[in-house]
Amino acid sequence: MKGAKIVLALTVDKEAAMNNSTPDFSLAVEGVKGVCPAGEVYAKQNISNKKVPVFSCEGPCIRGEIARLAANLVAQEVPSFERCCYAETFLVPHSSMTAWVKGAEKVVVIDGCFLKCIGRITENVIDKEKITWIDTNPIHKFKYLDVMLYTDVPEDARNDVARKVAD
Repeated sequence: MKGAKIVLALTVDKEAAMNNSTPDFSLAVEGVKGVCPAGEVYAKQNISNKKVPVFSCEGPCIRGEIARLAANLVAQEVPSFERCCYAETFLVPHSSMTAWVKGAEKVVVIDGCFLKCIGRITENVIDKEKITWIDTNPIHKFKYLDVMLYTDVPEDARNDVARKVAD
């Protein structure tokens, strides 16, 4: 059986799964000493240049990959936008990355799925009115609800959908 691929046939009631909910919750995050040196230079430069921070979903699935690719395109193609490190922004509150996001006139969030993880976190750090929130799902018409791994979707298809989201 060397090299054989095992496929598990599991089914999930999608409607029930997507409607299951968790009440509001909080997490205790251990403090941290220091900041990312490269992140400090990058964030200070973006503060100085009044760049708009762009966050994206960071999930490992195809939907997260589409959101990341789209965010990268937006930051590469729109001179006033730059990618932002979500981890440093939310987990290193004394960093310049956090200062950049909190001081920005607006922030762009590109979420990969209906869970809206990055957006839900972002709205707890900055005013909701400052957030331009993009949900990728309606753009690709919820095509990838049954796909987990981004490698299960051809690269050209991933890039095509990311382009539609970025536009």
